Amino acid sequence: MLLGVVSTFIGVSDVTPASLLAQGDDGVAARLLAVSRVPRTVALILTGVAMAIVGLIMQMLVRNKFVEPSTTGTAESAALGLLVVTVFAPTWSLFGKMAVAAVFSLAGTALFLLILRRIPVRSIVLVPLVGIMLGGVIGAVTTFFAYRLDLLQTLGTWMTGDFSGILRGRYEMLWLAFAMTVLAWIAADRFSVAGLGQEFSTGLGLRYGRVLALGLLIIATVTAIVVVTAGVIPFLGLIVPNVVSMMMGDNVRRSIPWVAALGAAFLMACDIIGRVIRFPYEIPLGVVVGVVGAALFLYLLLRRPARAH
Repeated sequence: MLLGVVSTFIGVSDVTPASLLAQGDDGVAARLLAVSRVPRTVALILTGVAMAIVGLIMQMLVRNKFVEPSTTGTAESAALGLLVVTVFAPTWSLFGKMAVAAVFSLAGTALFLLILRRIPVRSIVLVPLVGIMLGGVIGAVTTFFAYRLDLLQTLGTWMTGDFSGILRGRYEMLWLAFAMTVLAWIAADRFSVAGLGQEFSTGLGLRYGRVLALGLLIIATVTAIVVVTAGVIPFLGLIVPNVVSMMMGDNVRRSIPWVAALGAAFLMACDIIGRVIRFPYEIPLGVVVGVVGAALFLYLLLRRPARAH
């Protein structure tokens, strides 16, 4: 709550409690607050909650603590889908672009899981490396076609998370991502059992295939919505669930509220850093999260001994 208040009143324009009281409801400060500041803060909260929970679900389904949409090719696949729909159907609505991105995101995640099944020995470090390499290949294909079609600048807006352009009317799709996270909370117990493995969960009477399909649908939809709205946010879904897991274990239902709260707080803190470190200029949120997240990712890799998983 404190980070949300701070985020709302940080910016170049004079939007402070004093200016709001002085100008009234019809003043410039009040309009900026309603059109820009509040939507941006709400978008940060919704994105942090959704991406952190998606990372938790993906880690349970893959049974590896070092995977999330930016380390499995999921986010890169969503960007490829956006490029395809931009080239072949540029007049489609934002919802239509999101749907195409979700389909590509789902296909990319399924391809990652298919590759994992063909790897005989899965060390805890090998799995995310495979995902990063897959994402690199998909990203290279996307960049090649974007270069040939003179869409590199457009591609850059998708691949770099940035909330500076969030305004009222341009973030509301994130509420659909929030609805998907509520669905994940309802199915939390099933994801916990699925995380024990296909054979064990099937022996307990769980329909593993349906749970896996539901998890992939949530992951793909949330990733596509975030990429369409604000761009790729790396490492968020990796760092937050690991921190919560260290404190509370792997019970998904018990962990989800804490993962959601920490995800929103972490994203707002990184956004505040990006807005004040070179004030009045702004560093894109994806850059700040990438730097902080990469450092924490390396720490987690060095902290956990490599072993078969």
